[in-house]
Amino acid sequence: KALVAYAGIPRSTFYNIVKKMDLPDPDVDLKAEIKGIYEEHEGRYGYRRIRDELKNRGQKVNHKKVQRIMKELGLKCIVRMKKYKSYKGTVGKIAPNILDRNFTAEAPNEKWVTDMTEFKLFGEKLYLSPVLDLFNGEIITYTIGSRPTYSLVSEMLGKALDRLPEEHQLLMHSDQGWHYQMKQYRHALESRGIVQSMSRKGNCYDNSVIENFFGIMKSEFLYLKEFESVEHFKEELQKYINYYNTKRIKAKLKGMSPIQY
Repeated sequence: KALVAYAGIPRSTFYNIVKKMDLPDPDVDLKAEIKGIYEEHEGRYGYRRIRDELKNRGQKVNHKKVQRIMKELGLKCIVRMKKYKSYKGTVGKIAPNILDRNFTAEAPNEKWVTDMTEFKLFGEKLYLSPVLDLFNGEIITYTIGSRPTYSLVSEMLGKALDRLPEEHQLLMHSDQGWHYQMKQYRHALESRGIVQSMSRKGNCYDNSVIENFFGIMKSEFLYLKEFESVEHFKEELQKYINYYNTKRIKAKLKGMSPIQY
């Protein structure tokens, strides 16, 4: 009685708290579900994305509650955006900036963007050349090699065009890298009726969606994993891109992955 009086709280409040302490945790199943989602995605998901994944699984939970539970469990999103440098070529005047930072598309295969980025592993350099669909952020295809040759880009383009329907109205956007100025590249686009668009000189924001993908990929994959060899890195990269396309949900895709959307 003396302690309750000293604390300045009603006796009923004290007994109510004691009673609750003896009850089982009502969130025990939810905590297990949140921890399972966190571990499944290797710490890449914060509370908002976990809330969206719970919704996909039929559980509507307020984001503040998810945040509180994650804090109780000591779960923190370990991903942080990193700076990166993509491979740039010489500047030319091949195609205008038709995309003009209009990064939304009404349907698949309407607007594709591409670029190249560099990795340094085991004293070697690797170059990644992907194609991204602006409709859903899906990586259509990619190639990876030890040198930034034109064949790396031409192989990527060939694989991407194999997936393109005969009837389309595709715009293909890139920076002004020398690969995308090559006659072979331009002819390949023209032969399929694809309109070419290029960023303005020295303006990375004109192709910011694919550059953002590079930043996410390096944060969620390159900086979180340990690789035994270059071949092991390539195997894990393939797994990550499959994960990115099929499982990694996005708020702007209504809580779905690119393929689900």
